[in-house]
Amino acid sequence: MDSSITASRSQSLSPSLSGSQSFLLRRRLWLWPIIAGIVLGVIGWFMHSYVEGALKKSMAANLKTILDADVAALKIWLEDEEMYAGTVAVAPQVRAHVEELLELAKKPKSPETMLLRARSLRELRKEMQPWLVARHYNGFVVIDPGGQVIAAQRDILIGRSNLPLPEEALEKLFPKNGSELKPLIILPFRSVALLEDKDQILRAGLPTMFVAAPILKDGSPVAAIGLRIRPEMVFTRILSVARAGESGETYAFDKNGLLISQSRFEDELKSIGLLSDREGEQSILNIEIRDPQVNMVAGKRPPLKRSERELTRMAADATQGNSGVDVEGYRDYRGVPVIGAWNWLPEYGFGVTTEVDMEEAFYPLYILRYTFWGLFALLSASAVVIFIFTVIVARLERQARQAALQAKRLGQYTLEEKVGTGGIGVVYRGHHSMLRRPTAIKLLDIERTTNETIARFEREVQLTSRLNHPNTVAVYDYGRTPEGVFYYAMEFLEGINLDTLVKRYGPQPEGRAIKILEQICGSLIEAHGIGLIHRDIKPANIILSQRGGMSDVVKLLDFGLVKALDAGKQSALTAADTLTGTPLYVSPEGIAHPERVDVRSDLYAVGAVGYYLLTGKPVFDGKSVVEICMHQVHTPPVSLSERLGKPVSEDLERVIMKCLKKDPEQRPQNAKELLLALRQCKAAGSWSDEDAAQWWKEHQSEIDPMTSPDATADSQGTHARETTLIVSKPVGEQWPPENAHRLQEKKSG
Repeated sequence: MDSSITASRSQSLSPSLSGSQSFLLRRRLWLWPIIAGIVLGVIGWFMHSYVEGALKKSMAANLKTILDADVAALKIWLEDEEMYAGTVAVAPQVRAHVEELLELAKKPKSPETMLLRARSLRELRKEMQPWLVARHYNGFVVIDPGGQVIAAQRDILIGRSNLPLPEEALEKLFPKNGSELKPLIILPFRSVALLEDKDQILRAGLPTMFVAAPILKDGSPVAAIGLRIRPEMVFTRILSVARAGESGETYAFDKNGLLISQSRFEDELKSIGLLSDREGEQSILNIEIRDPQVNMVAGKRPPLKRSERELTRMAADATQGNSGVDVEGYRDYRGVPVIGAWNWLPEYGFGVTTEVDMEEAFYPLYILRYTFWGLFALLSASAVVIFIFTVIVARLERQARQAALQAKRLGQYTLEEKVGTGGIGVVYRGHHSMLRRPTAIKLLDIERTTNETIARFEREVQLTSRLNHPNTVAVYDYGRTPEGVFYYAMEFLEGINLDTLVKRYGPQPEGRAIKILEQICGSLIEAHGIGLIHRDIKPANIILSQRGGMSDVVKLLDFGLVKALDAGKQSALTAADTLTGTPLYVSPEGIAHPERVDVRSDLYAVGAVGYYLLTGKPVFDGKSVVEICMHQVHTPPVSLSERLGKPVSEDLERVIMKCLKKDPEQRPQNAKELLLALRQCKAAGSWSDEDAAQWWKEHQSEIDPMTSPDATADSQGTHARETTLIVSKPVGEQWPPENAHRLQEKKSG
């Protein structure tokens, strides 16, 4: 064990600088200037060619990845919108009111006036209000097969038959050839009604888009209902989340090459004359993806009028129904040389592309060129550089030897065996040199040491040390070695985490699950009482052990992602614009509005842990982080009895399902309330201390780390390897659930 620690410490302080390597450096110093002078030119050109090819390949893959992520998220949103519109269209009250309005519209005498005065219109507007508010729609319209508006949120649209809807949209909503009837997205077009712009000013001709669905009677479409979406609020935001570098942009365009999402360069477009400088002017529906043949951002004037310009190479290929990627470079609609990837979505009739300026994309290549030529100027000083390098190597080797001599001890603690590895550190079993007390010692990984990781490491121990509940892991000490190794010591737990417990032994008895959940609540009562939210409660962070002669003692671990309830106490390390947690156990508001998490978010996770204990399965399954998060936000959980395949006590099931409510207001409001609810369940107390002691007696040999070393890593190391979400968003922006595709996995510490 000591030798392995010594080796790892030496490698971290002086990687790839072994004695044999430094020996070769000393013996061949005189060859370096000669070798450099002979081969530098040849190698340099080969290297430049290789790096250029590798960089282009990497950029192509990166652009394709960003584009695929954006398109996948966009499709999820589009499908969800279509499903919602279809649900509205089949709502009985909506259909009934629409059918009445259709009858009025058939009457020859002033149908517009009759429709405006109709009680059915008032009732329909009232009926539609909850549907609109639920998804932040900005109104609705109902049209008959002839395209006449028979109902709308705004009076000005009633009776109109000149809405600038795409002809193919009407054909799909009212097919004449028996085609399949289904909801569809109507791409952005200019509104004929006055709408509020981003400054709440009413303007005509603003971009609008709809999700529409046919309303059927006896299996035939008699009308269609459209829900208005503000394209700059949702459609554009989904495309603007992921981008390549500082100059990257992802946008959508129609079959004519017209921009149907908002450009991130609107101010720049106005300054170069591509977009009118009028107040409220937007790039949506005003910019055509055409090649000006010169870089307008650099101040050059295009030689051709806008109508004479051809589509950019990307737009010309995409509008032919193709998808592709180009890292050789082409001009975008500003004339700036860019590289990009594009995808045409035939089912929706528009394309999506992501582009980044060539200057930024190939900046490393330009640096390589300058470095190559600079090396020739440095040949005269190569001997001095090599001498300095050997001195540095010798110094690093001395430091590595010193670290190796001291690697067996950390202050008053002696290391024994490694029991776990996390994202920013490792956990060893050890003991205090004088007290001889078994201790778990967490060290910050030297190779990953940064100001941020050190601050997070210190914050974790400082927050955890404030907690002294018997069901919370106890912190003994904290320190830093002379070599700069940060560590802290906590109680060593010989047991099994709940994730391993369920995977090995299956769903747990109701009484045992209640006993475990009660202890978790006890730990949270203390943490919440001093203003701390855990934010990463999951089975792998909960250890079940034997302590003080008692069996089934719960210990809650890993307060490294904890959040202060008081905003004044909140560290920038876990700011309000950061989403943290584990996908299978994060609350809906933790995904949709991470800045709003509170104690009830922890209770959602406790309910999810209880669900896992009782059924052996998480609340939701999914093939990806995005899919799981979408379930957490939108999908009602299946009852425990149905998931388990056999009855679960009604009162216990009610408590667990209440914790899993999407709305925090419908959950238990604090850990004490949940604790009392658990104690009132009929199964509470059915798992006795004797039952627990008997279970541990039967399974001790499988769990005790003294006889099963792997179990130690499970009990105190697995929680460090669980996938945890740590995702940032721009400060001050709303974060709708549709942006769940931004999620990325990161290992927690």
